[in-house]
Amino acid sequence: MASNAACIFCKIIKGEIPSFKLFESDKVFAFLDIQPLSKGHALVVPKFHGEKLADIPDDQLSEILPIVKRVVKATDAVDYNILQNNGRIAHQEVDHVHFHIIPKPNKEEGLSVSWPAQKAEIDTLKKLAEELKAKM
Repeated sequence: MASNAACIFCKIIKGEIPSFKLFESDKVFAFLDIQPLSKGHALVVPKFHGEKLADIPDDQLSEILPIVKRVVKATDAVDYNILQNNGRIAHQEVDHVHFHIIPKPNKEEGLSVSWPAQKAEIDTLKKLAEELKAKM
């Protein structure tokens, strides 16, 4: 497991900082958010330290979504958001990949989202799709 001595999530994983742990395996750690947006707001983090999603080896991500799903089911949330941010301007506050499970019980609690959709031309989208496929 790669870790970073200064990282708050690495310290939580190692037990150096207390948490309300929900799940732990060799690859994943899940715990309640201490500044929740709603009841049941939790985090699922890979134990491998990486700042952004692309920094985490694929084999270290294999349990993430199944554990996110288990946490969602445990909250009994009907409506919820799964959030994963990468970089400061994308609202990432802790430089360790993490997935938020945020129950949305009503309009006031949970995540509020603005979605500034842009108009796109079909030909522009077709060209972009080809460029992205070529890089994958």
